[in-house]
Amino acid sequence: MILRLIIAAATLLSLCLQPAIAMETTARTALVIDYNTGSVLLSKDSEIPMPPASMSKLMTLNLIFEALEDGRLTLDDTFRVSAKASQKGGSKMFVREGARVRVEDLIRGVVVQSGNDACIVLAEGLSGTEEEFAKLMTKRARELGMMNSNFVNSTGWPAPGHEMSAQDLVLLATHLIEKLPQYYTYFAEKTFTWENITQNNRNPLLGLNIGADGLKTGHTEEAGYGLVGSGWEERRGGKGCSARWSPHL
Repeated sequence: MILRLIIAAATLLSLCLQPAIAMETTARTALVIDYNTGSVLLSKDSEIPMPPASMSKLMTLNLIFEALEDGRLTLDDTFRVSAKASQKGGSKMFVREGARVRVEDLIRGVVVQSGNDACIVLAEGLSGTEEEFAKLMTKRARELGMMNSNFVNSTGWPAPGHEMSAQDLVLLATHLIEKLPQYYTYFAEKTFTWENITQNNRNPLLGLNIGADGLKTGHTEEAGYGLVGSGWEERRGGKGCSARWSPHL
């Protein structure tokens, strides 16, 4: 038997998972489902759209992964770094204007370093402009059933109308885990070095030895602190059992 849990909650306050899977949270919004059955184990205003900060980068990555999957991109393709990308503030990969950077390096720059600059390079490389890429993000969200999400940019930078719900974050995490497993392993990488600058993955679960293997953190003043995380656990004795969860806190 395999038990998988998908959890989403907004605002990092507290989330308690007890051995019997009793849960409580003081987060503003939260959703916990059983991955196998779809049963809702905890729900708190999970359909309400909220600013997702860098959690929205999961949709940026999803579009890139899908482009790789259908052959429109390869990991060795390179994209040119624009002035807009190199000058973007917040978390950075530190790509240089005018340089050409491999898609795989940009993916790691987004996943591990949460680089806003890397996101913009990917967005412009795939769609020409970040604005057009954001439209594709929203379009793809609707196709996946994410009805309470809207994207204005590729980074999660605060902007009116840029929002996601905990419900949609669970849906997106499930899609990445289930439909794109060959790219999911990037989320477990703990460090990445670019231009002799080594940065640690911002996901605090990866260093706790609890079987965590993803996904993404985020923080802005408006959104607060956030985390979409996943992990697995094998339980011995009788049938094997694993647990997977994805909290956005």
